[in-house]
Amino acid sequence: MTRAHDYRGAFGADGTRHRVHKQVPEVAAEPGLVVEDPASGFCGAVVAVDNRAVTLEDRHGAQRVFPLLPAAFLFEGAPATLVVPTRAPAGPARSASGSVRVQGHTARTARAARIWVEGLHDAELVERVWGHDLRVEGVVVEPMHGMDDLVAAVAEFGPGPQRRLGVLVDHLVEGTKETRAATAVAGPHVCVTGHPFVDVWQAVKPSVVGIRAWPEVPRGTDWKTGVCRALGWGEPADGARRVLGAVRSFRDLESPLIGAVEELIDFVTT
Repeated sequence: MTRAHDYRGAFGADGTRHRVHKQVPEVAAEPGLVVEDPASGFCGAVVAVDNRAVTLEDRHGAQRVFPLLPAAFLFEGAPATLVVPTRAPAGPARSASGSVRVQGHTARTARAARIWVEGLHDAELVERVWGHDLRVEGVVVEPMHGMDDLVAAVAEFGPGPQRRLGVLVDHLVEGTKETRAATAVAGPHVCVTGHPFVDVWQAVKPSVVGIRAWPEVPRGTDWKTGVCRALGWGEPADGARRVLGAVRSFRDLESPLIGAVEELIDFVTT
């Protein structure tokens, strides 16, 4: 039996055939999107894309580059046109500390308040990460060169409501001389906080300076000297250039140091 076909709507009044163009969807070539090149049969995930081509990587790690042509790929078994993903609008510029960078800002006149740190390396590290924030707030960071005379130094500074003092201490753990000194000077206009690391270098994540972990240094040995000796870094001055030069942002630091510095900045600018 011959089946009749319904051709209604397939031809125009002049007898020409209507051509139906099926819309091929556009798919953003996001990293990880799996598509197939039907011409070669190569199937892989997107690893790179620009305005002209897309790079696919198959499950064996092989990569191939294909031009971005209309309807040139199969996505979930159906023809698709790959397009470059739309980028999200750029957010505000960030400083090394993660704060919003204030553009075109002239450094504020320094406050009477101060933040003290134990040594030059501490001051350099704080400046490297929080320098922008400190200039915006008008806060000066000064090295104390040790904790031995902290009580006398605080008394000479003369803290007050408009002259607050923040002190950043290394190795601030229970039972240490640092903790005893901090307790002796703490007050309504003096905030002493710190981190548990023996030295501020140790507050830098080991991976940032290319090591698995900070070495153990025997008691009685200067920590920086012992570290440089164990790692073959030369003298402490050489180690300082290596450590401080590797830090780019707060992400390179351990969280106890980040929290301590942020607390002191908040305290002296209140």
